Amino acid sequence: MTKLIKIKGDASFRSFFRKKENGYSSIVVYAKKEKFKNLLVYDAINKIFKKNKILAPSLYSQKYSKNYIEIEDFGNKTIFKILKKKSRNKLRCFNQIIKLLIQIQSIRSKQIKNFKNQNYTIPKYDKKILAKEANLFCDWYIKDNLSKSRRKKFTKNFKKIIKKLTLKLKLKNNILVHRDFHVSNLMLVDNKIGVIDSQDAIIGNKAYDLASLIDDVRLKTSDSFKKKIFYLYFKRQKNLDIKKFKNDFEILSILRNLKIIGIFTRLALRDGKKNYLKLIPYTWQLINMRIHQNDAFIDLKNLLSQYFKKKIK
Repeated sequence: MTKLIKIKGDASFRSFFRKKENGYSSIVVYAKKEKFKNLLVYDAINKIFKKNKILAPSLYSQKYSKNYIEIEDFGNKTIFKILKKKSRNKLRCFNQIIKLLIQIQSIRSKQIKNFKNQNYTIPKYDKKILAKEANLFCDWYIKDNLSKSRRKKFTKNFKKIIKKLTLKLKLKNNILVHRDFHVSNLMLVDNKIGVIDSQDAIIGNKAYDLASLIDDVRLKTSDSFKKKIFYLYFKRQKNLDIKKFKNDFEILSILRNLKIIGIFTRLALRDGKKNYLKLIPYTWQLINMRIHQNDAFIDLKNLLSQYFKKKIK
């Protein structure tokens, strides 16, 4: 007898079901919208990970014409859940995550055959994409929080500043970036860490996934703990210029979190997923923390403090 149980979804257009059949369990991923990315690309990136000995879900079957794939079930133990329960050994857990991140960053394969036997090449994360993503802050959050007259002036200045910030990035776009590398997308599977939600992977900046991990809007950590994780990563690197890396880390953290505020507002207004709104105050806190650490942010800090005095102090 086959049983399908709907399980908690995420911020994408996908739906997830746990399939139970003859004592075995698998996950059915359904995506009618953006199905190329959410089904075909997702499996292609998982294949690249598996090829490089990184734990990612295997494909069991696919019915692309019917908008779904069936993949390996990694269970329910996200690293996020584990860290929320245990205050001890948090650093040890992050040590394992950093090892995994470095393993992902060492991947050189950029192309693989997808399950339709077509070549899939991981795209590059250029500065235009970064700016476009940060501008989601204007498209959704500003639209919902400022009057029309104030919105126009803010948006014009914001877009200029964001473009300048992307030009201040120092490192090359030559590393495989998961793009959503945080503890909610890492699973404990038989005492190993598995990676999910990798369909947005791209070739980009070495600092991006670390910024995503450390300045995670879902998991609150102290500034001192964030510094420990940063140096835990850095001490495992060879020939990495700390000034350039730290510069890019801070810029990418702010750009990413501006994007997140825009996305979470969009999820609430467009898709009725209002539960993401509760994460926006902490996202502002993260921006406020980083914006004072780098002179590159002076113009952005002035602009945001002018329009959002309570957020940027």
